[in-house]
Amino acid sequence: MPRDVRILNTGSLLELSRRLRTAGGPRLRNNMARRIRRAAEPLHQDLQSSIRGLDIRSQGGAGRSGPTLNTRPLRETIANAIRISVRVSGNPGATVWIDKGRLPPDMKNVPDRLNEGRLRHPVFGNRRRWVNQYASPPWWDTPVRQHRPRMEQEVARILDDVRRSLD
Repeated sequence: MPRDVRILNTGSLLELSRRLRTAGGPRLRNNMARRIRRAAEPLHQDLQSSIRGLDIRSQGGAGRSGPTLNTRPLRETIANAIRISVRVSGNPGATVWIDKGRLPPDMKNVPDRLNEGRLRHPVFGNRRRWVNQYASPPWWDTPVRQHRPRMEQEVARILDDVRRSLD
């Protein structure tokens, strides 16, 4: 199930955040935030391309198929809802998450269901007829697993650089 991805090294980031507040000034804080955001951007882009290229297939059978009558592109809507937020004070770190406020009300759980591999929904709103659609591989978990070690190393390097500049 897609959840937010947080790159936090709470002890180091909190201590560094306090020191930034007292000594660094806004220039150093903005520089740190920009570098942390840059560390998270490849994951953000990979998640967007992963959902855009996701293969969603129906259960098959003798049912009719054809072009969709839906004017909302599912994959593009979800891709546009993926966000990055960076905080340097308070609870510092980077978070990559799905902004469910940017999804239509009837699509709020769709990213979770697609990541699980099965989306069950009524046919054009007809609640008496339901279909299953299948998606693979997990579009959220796979890129997160691939990017996490790189992001953690990058954030550790950024912290070391900022610590050196404060000393």
